[in-house]
Amino acid sequence: MRNGYFGRQALMTAFSLAAALPALAADLPTAQPDDNLNAVLWDQTSVEAKGNALGAYALGRIRLDEALANKSWTAAPVEQTGNFQDFPPAIILDVDDTVLNTSPYQAHNIIAGTGFTPDSWTKYVNAQQDSPIPGSVEFTQYAASKGVKVFYVTNRTADEEGPTVEEMKRFGFPMGDNVDTFLSAKEQPDWGSAKGTRRAFIAKNYRILLMFGDNFGDFTDDYKGTLEERQKVFDANAAHFGHDWIAIANPTYGSFESAPYKGDYKLPADQQRQLKQDALKPWDGK
Repeated sequence: MRNGYFGRQALMTAFSLAAALPALAADLPTAQPDDNLNAVLWDQTSVEAKGNALGAYALGRIRLDEALANKSWTAAPVEQTGNFQDFPPAIILDVDDTVLNTSPYQAHNIIAGTGFTPDSWTKYVNAQQDSPIPGSVEFTQYAASKGVKVFYVTNRTADEEGPTVEEMKRFGFPMGDNVDTFLSAKEQPDWGSAKGTRRAFIAKNYRILLMFGDNFGDFTDDYKGTLEERQKVFDANAAHFGHDWIAIANPTYGSFESAPYKGDYKLPADQQRQLKQDALKPWDGK
């Protein structure tokens, strides 16, 4: 009797729970799919991402040694003018997702169902949750040991410079001693999101040997425009890549993502997404 009674009670409880589940589910927030999930998963967890970065910085050592031996070598043909051959050597690196991995911020936005905002980004920067991109600390230390000045040209703002420099010093990145080598956006009036004016600032006193970045704009100011326009600029500069321009893979964000909708962030998200889909070249399935 006891077993039969409790069996019936358990069955009735199960039916009651099953009936209540739809109502309970309706009260729970629904997680919306995020197009960035796989990209951030790759960036944050994959050994392939780590291998890519290590390979890029290993190539950087080879190219650095070649550049030091060739006084006519410059990675900044637009900004480096005049007789620069005897200038002291320097390299330029972007910060976000070139030397510091910011995937915790991207992951937060996926889980929370949010997107980039200046306020949340500054809060993240102040929290100092980054980690070094594999190979970046060792490479910059190697460059510094060769007498090369290591500059960081970043679109983190002047207000975000303090916590970033503190974090990078903790990781062991060389920071220039008596020279300001951290050139943030808006630090000077003409230092906007395009980085050419900062490259020119460095080129006045240094021979720029190499540039590292995860976005086309880390190498040239002609990084905006349509997909076709960007491709044309890339084709004109393709010989630099792997030679004096070293790209770090970043599939999570960048000017590539906004190119299909021409950087028009006022477009509704569904229209942006549709234009990105329209830019794809799919197999017809036959």
